[in-house]
Amino acid sequence: MLPLAVTAYSVVCATGYGREALFAALQERRGPLAPNDFTAQPLPTWIGRVGGLEAPAWDLPPDLAPWECRNNRLAWAGLNTDDFTTAVAAASRRYGPRRIALVMGTSTAAIDATEALYRHLDDPASTPRHLLQAQLHAPHSLGDFVQRALGLQGPCFTIATACSSSAKVFCQAERLMRLGLCDAVVVGGVDTLCNSVLYGFASLELLSPEICRPFAVNRRGLNIGEAAAFVLLERTGSDLKLLGYGETSDAHHMSAPHPEGLGARLAIEQALARAGRQPNEIQYINLHGTATPKNDAVEARLVAELFPSATRASSTKGWTGHTLGAAGSLEAIIALLALRTGLIPGTLNTTELDAECGPQIQRDNSDGDVRFALSNSFGFGGSNCVLLFGRDAA
Repeated sequence: MLPLAVTAYSVVCATGYGREALFAALQERRGPLAPNDFTAQPLPTWIGRVGGLEAPAWDLPPDLAPWECRNNRLAWAGLNTDDFTTAVAAASRRYGPRRIALVMGTSTAAIDATEALYRHLDDPASTPRHLLQAQLHAPHSLGDFVQRALGLQGPCFTIATACSSSAKVFCQAERLMRLGLCDAVVVGGVDTLCNSVLYGFASLELLSPEICRPFAVNRRGLNIGEAAAFVLLERTGSDLKLLGYGETSDAHHMSAPHPEGLGARLAIEQALARAGRQPNEIQYINLHGTATPKNDAVEARLVAELFPSATRASSTKGWTGHTLGAAGSLEAIIALLALRTGLIPGTLNTTELDAECGPQIQRDNSDGDVRFALSNSFGFGGSNCVLLFGRDAA
């Protein structure tokens, strides 16, 4: 594959606005998850909520007003954090806006706006005008919004494969670049809290009524969070690189993982093979680690079988919650922070690891020289994606 340089990245999640806020929360082991105050009807669970979205710090410009919704407000916040728009504007001057592609991952798009529209069915005259815009309710709402917000004119795609959505955007970016269809790619993922998701996961009995505890012996399920995460990929310009990826499909069950982790194993093996690396060269793995019984058990056994005891692995969803379609890009950025800083985050909220876990899965933070890191994303329907990032030697 074509190695791609990570030349800019930004993030907004429950830990706050920007990479520094995320890094500080990881370093200080400070988790922002809180009891659910989002749904109108009581739903006993915890959430990872981003502050300021009800009264956003950045008002959408008039030309973007037709896309007004919580998901796109969060996307706007992410674009205007960590100088990301400045980096994209500079790339646009270098290559031209037609030579920069955009690949977005989301599982909810603007469904919160669709929920709001349905609340006005009995009184159409009271419907806010922007809710009547058809493009707001399309699955491609996010990609359309971000492309217009950045002034890009290249290929534009939206990937919706549940929780692997914004991991798979990196794979699509590499193919676009390798085929010469563009000179840079903006990738990322955005998903916000909404009633459809919270009540939907509750109906599947996957939500924890307590704060989530990934890989814990007493784990009870996941907590939903929201996030916007963006990455600019180019051929050169940074010592942080996307070096490998693996994509597979279990085709086993609509929501449960393959009991032996077959697809996940193949995705890990593909990522290592594309990068030309061996398991013993990976210093850190950001695990999918949702804190659900089946997912964690399968992933823990897989890591124990494939990687040496010196490899450090953890789930960071105790800080952010499970951000669904945004999780792949958010957790890729956490892997990039580990490469850049040497901070290897542990697994927040977990006090006693399940016996399924091998020595790789860590509760506590540690520091080390991280040269290669994996990020696992395993979505509903058995949609698996594993990314391998590396840092050039000094």
